[in-house]
Amino acid sequence: MTGAPEKLEGGCLCGAVRYRITAPFRPVIACHCRQCARWSGHVVAATAVALTRFAYLSGDDDDVTWYAASPHAERGFCGRCGSNLFWRETAADHLSIMAGTLDQPTGLMLGANIYVADKSDYYQINDDLPAFEAGSAGDQGLVKP
Repeated sequence: MTGAPEKLEGGCLCGAVRYRITAPFRPVIACHCRQCARWSGHVVAATAVALTRFAYLSGDDDDVTWYAASPHAERGFCGRCGSNLFWRETAADHLSIMAGTLDQPTGLMLGANIYVADKSDYYQINDDLPAFEAGSAGDQGLVKP
């Protein structure tokens, strides 16, 4: 991540939820799975940080509505304006942050595409980044989009 600062801030569309995250940040991953597409309307792009490196600046978990998307993960969005903010695995020590909710400039870079086998038919993946048919490099082989 060339040029990423030590701290980034972001929030929802209406401003009810504001947060700060501190480095290190995971590269932004583009997820093309059907759940993310239905949740966001397209592709989800997210970075991630350890929970200990996340803090609310305004609002709190009471202002975020958490939806149990599966037995293993939740999706968090602003209870007022509906902005998609977070994704987390239950019992995990990190939090995924929707990259589009970060204030610019972020200094972050897109690092990979995941779940490319599930992508919709109305677009092509035209970057040279690693692409994974399902999850991440830890459990899937690279595929060409």
